[in-house]
Amino acid sequence: MKTYIEEKTFERINFSENALAKGDYENCTFSNCVFLKTNLSSINFSECEFEGCDLSLAKLTNTSFKDVKFKNCKLLGLRFDDCNKFLLSFYFENCVLNLSSFYNLKLRNTRFNDCKLEEVDFVETDLTNSLFKNCNLNKAVFGSTVLEHSDISTSFNFSIDPEANRIRKAKFSLAGIVGLLDKYDIEIH
Repeated sequence: MKTYIEEKTFERINFSENALAKGDYENCTFSNCVFLKTNLSSINFSECEFEGCDLSLAKLTNTSFKDVKFKNCKLLGLRFDDCNKFLLSFYFENCVLNLSSFYNLKLRNTRFNDCKLEEVDFVETDLTNSLFKNCNLNKAVFGSTVLEHSDISTSFNFSIDPEANRIRKAKFSLAGIVGLLDKYDIEIH
């Protein structure tokens, strides 16, 4: 029998030592919890919030994240591309997502606010109408990525090839133009 938990707050629990029960979590809050290298496979999170948590290197095979918010979280090396893709939706604020993968996901309208997204895989990801507000995209990989109508104007350290990605109506700052011309190895003064 599957566990169903609704509107519960979990505070300062180390789920690396005591595994989170498999099941459905709806409108739950996880505050300052540790999920480091835990197996979260086949767990469903709907309208949940993770605040100040460490989910680095957690296993996400068939994990459902529906309208889930991550704030001040450490999310290193996560394979979001292993998640259940049905109704997958996130919001990230002040998170470290370095070395994570969103490969081939449909993540329209996703918000990344003040995040570190270094060496993140966005290849073949649909990020239409997404917001990258003040994000560090150093060595993030974009290829066949859909960034149409997205706002990257306040982000930095990105390298996006306009010929290898769909960027129609995307917003970039004048300073960010350099990240669109990287492949040409030219000097801009």
